[in-house]
Amino acid sequence: MDKKQVEERSQRDLHMEALAALEYARTLPHGPARSEALKRAGLLQKAADMQGLTFAKRGRPPKT
Repeated sequence: MDKKQVEERSQRDLHMEALAALEYARTLPHGPARSEALKRAGLLQKAADMQGLTFAKRGRPPKT
């Protein structure tokens, strides 16, 4: 997948794809294929989370 295509997908689409990938990974028997599928599901979930809101760090701003 190229970077443009990933940016066009919404957070909701990525979250749904991550859930589907996780469900698929859970159906696989234990082994390398399952591990790779779980890694992919985790990456998709992180991608969905990164598209969410970003907040400033809490606390006092640094002195300038």
